Amino acid sequence: MPPGPAPFPLVGETLVEVNFQFDWAAAFGSIPHLLPGIPWTLMISFGGLAIGFVIGIVFGLMRISPSRWMRLPAVFYIEVFRGTPILVQVLFIFYGLPQLLGGPINALTAGIAAIAVNSGAYISEVVRGGVQSIERGQREAALSLGLSRTQAFRYVIWPQAFRRMIPPLGNQGIISIKDTSLFSVIGVGELVRQGQIYIATTFTALEVYLMVALLYLAITWSLSLLLRVLERRGLVGQ
Repeated sequence: MPPGPAPFPLVGETLVEVNFQFDWAAAFGSIPHLLPGIPWTLMISFGGLAIGFVIGIVFGLMRISPSRWMRLPAVFYIEVFRGTPILVQVLFIFYGLPQLLGGPINALTAGIAAIAVNSGAYISEVVRGGVQSIERGQREAALSLGLSRTQAFRYVIWPQAFRRMIPPLGNQGIISIKDTSLFSVIGVGELVRQGQIYIATTFTALEVYLMVALLYLAITWSLSLLLRVLERRGLVGQ
């Protein structure tokens, strides 16, 4: 019978044994080096989300417009940016657009722009769903009271729709925060990039990336907690 595979790799005639021990000191020691990445992460994510929210409102309302010429550009934008990876989008903005514009684009600007156009596509659908979830009778009742269509939307439809949009908007915020981890490829100094720089000098990848993950978890968990507080107080939802 042929011999079975060796349980451990052999180097020459020496049996190699793996004896790894997690270095907690290195893990906690990396935190001061990772913390400078948090402002960059928050700046990119929330800056992009603020712009994306405006884009989402515009294209979300265009999406439900009775005019075909308003709907088609909105559908095109939504499908393109929801159907392509955000990593490809940021690489196109950072490396591709400068060739068209004839000048370089700052990495921070490229990151914010990528979050803005990507989240804007998803927020457009959130806006569409929120507005269409309001019963038709609400609009008709507002019009019967003498309000114009614009006033009915502004004072009756939009406030109710916005409350229903907050949970999915919060989810999109969490997704956008995590998406910033991809922007280390263009040199943005967010959490992952700070971790990569520190690992290059300490060779403690496991410990550092664990702390990076925990810091991301702390940020997203805080946002989730805020949303739950708003739900308990009846400020979101129905």
